[in-house]
Formats: sequence, structure tokens, C-alpha cells
Amino acid sequence: MGLTFEVAEGGFLDIDVTITGPDQKVIHHEERASNGKYTFAAHMDGEYTYCFSNRMSTMTHKVLMFTMDIHEKEATHSPDSKHESTDHNKLEEQISELTSALIAVKHEQEYMSVRERVHRSINDSTNSRVVMWAAFEALMLTAMSLGQVFYLRRFFEVRRVV
Repeated sequence: MGLTFEVAEGGFLDIDVTITGPDQKVIHHEERASNGKYTFAAHMDGEYTYCFSNRMSTMTHKVLMFTMDIHEKEATHSPDSKHESTDHNKLEEQISELTSALIAVKHEQEYMSVRERVHRSINDSTNSRVVMWAAFEALMLTAMSLGQVFYLRRFFEVRRVV
């Protein structure tokens, strides 16, 4: 069994993860993780629990992407013919390899999609800050220019004493 997760949005991009077995024993516990991959062998039949906790920052919602992989043991076959058995086993092995490679590619694409969303959010935030700062600088430059014009005008103004 396996679990892969990543926090896409929210707060400091951290979350607590706990994996519990059917006997209520904690298999894995991790605090303030932003992403992770954990694989383990199921030691008994039953319901395994994946718990993601946002206890540290309850005011901020989180967007979390996770995938669970469950691999079952392969059943052994008792074929009649030895030649058919080897060809059949080779074909099954190739199909199994292709399936696992396809699943790995799918998970990698999902991971890249989440990373792209996180980086897009960071870039948009940085872009808006840069635009606001540039607008503030333009306003300050205009105010300073007007102040200097009025100051220089007053400086060169001729005052008559009557």
C-alpha cells in the first residue's frame, strides 16, 4: 500500500498525516509536512485509515492532493503446458510492468499539475505586489515632482516691499 500527498494551497502549505492500521496502531505519523510519499506492506487484512489534520492552522483552509496505491499479491496459476506457461507468464509480466509504469506516469502528471498550480499562485501573488509597488512609486514620484515645482516657483518668486 502507498500514499502520496501534497498540500497545494493554504497557510504555510503544511499538514499533519497519520496512517493507522486495522488494529488501531499508528503505522506512520508526520507533523507539518507539505508533501510526502509513504509505502508500507499491509500486515493484516482490514481497514487502514489515512488521516490529514489541519489542527495547527484551523483558520486557514487547505487544498490537498493525495493518491493511494493498493497492490494485491499476484495469484499463482497451475498451467497445463510448460511452453504456454512461460509465454503466458512473460506476457503477464510485461502487462504488469506497463500497468505500473502507466500508473507512475499518471501520478507524476498529477504531481506536476499541483506544483504548477502552487507556482502559478505564487507568481500571481508576486505579480500583484510588484504592480501595487510600481503604482505606489509612480504616485510618490508625481507627488515629489509637484512638490519640487511649487518649492522652486516659490523660491524664484520676486517679493516686493511696499
